Amino acid sequence: MQRVTRDDVIKAIGPVDEVTIAEIIGTGATADELAEAQAWMVNDEPLMNEGRPLASGRVRELIDILAEFESSEDEDGKAASPATDGQV
Repeated sequence: MQRVTRDDVIKAIGPVDEVTIAEIIGTGATADELAEAQAWMVNDEPLMNEGRPLASGRVRELIDILAEFESSEDEDGKAASPATDGQV
């Protein structure tokens, strides 16, 4: 299997900062492992129902990186949203 490339990362998760790309590539993961990590991120219940063991190794590393990326993306979005003054 070939290791994931910068282009693979961008195709898989969209626009992302260079640090995150470097972290993902640095895991030595393949495109299949990146896809598996994304599947766990989206919804882990079906994977567990299939009897799959919890993610480990490079897939676990990728999940941690993707979770951190999503967390920072959420914080950026919240900071940019206008205040509502408690009105709904």
